[in-house]
Amino acid sequence: MSYKTIRARAEASFIEKKSEFIGYISPATTEEEAVGFINEIRAMHRKATHNCYAYILRHNNTARHSDDGEPGGTAGMPIFDVLSKNGITDAVCVVTRYFGGILLGTGGLVHAYSKGASLALSAAETVTMEIADSLKISCEYNMYGIVSSTLSQYGAVIRDTEYTDSVCVYADIKSDITDSLIAKLIDSCNGKISTEILAHGYMEF
Repeated sequence: MSYKTIRARAEASFIEKKSEFIGYISPATTEEEAVGFINEIRAMHRKATHNCYAYILRHNNTARHSDDGEPGGTAGMPIFDVLSKNGITDAVCVVTRYFGGILLGTGGLVHAYSKGASLALSAAETVTMEIADSLKISCEYNMYGIVSSTLSQYGAVIRDTEYTDSVCVYADIKSDITDSLIAKLIDSCNGKISTEILAHGYMEF
C-alpha cells in the first residue's frame, strides 16, 4: 500500500490585508514528532496572534487540527483539508498569523489558512512511498550495460554504484516485482551475476 508524504521541511508566507501568514510543513511519523514541531513553531512565534495546525499520521490513523483561537472551523480544518485532499500523510502543517488590524471575516480566514497550507505544501517536495526491496547487484563490467538497462525497464531506482574488481549496483525495486526482476537479470546475464536483498520496507519513489 503506497502513500504520499513530504521529503523535508518547507515554509512559505504571504500578506493578506496587512496580516502576515506563514505556513510551515514537516514530515512526522508519530504524534510526538508532530506535537514537537508545533511547539517548535510556537516557540519561534511567541508574539504571533495564532499558530493554527493540522496533522495526519498513518500511525493509529491519527488526525488532529486546531484553530488556536480563530473562529471555529476557519483555520485548523482548512489546513487539514489541504493535506487530506492532496493525499498527504505522515505530515504536520502549522500556519502562523500576525494580525494586521483588518478583520478578514469567516470566508477570508478559511481562504487565508488554506492558502498558507497550500503554499507550504507547494514549497515542499512530495514523495511517494512504496513497499520495496533494496537490492545489491554484483556483476562483471561487461554485464553492467545489461544490468542498467534491465533496472530501468523495471522502474528500479538506482541509489549508488561502486566500481571495484566488479560493479556493485544498489537499487530499490517495488516488492511485487522483485522476483521477476531478479529472474530477468539472471537470465539476461547468463547467470553471471549475484543479487542480495539488503532491506525491505517503505522506500521513496
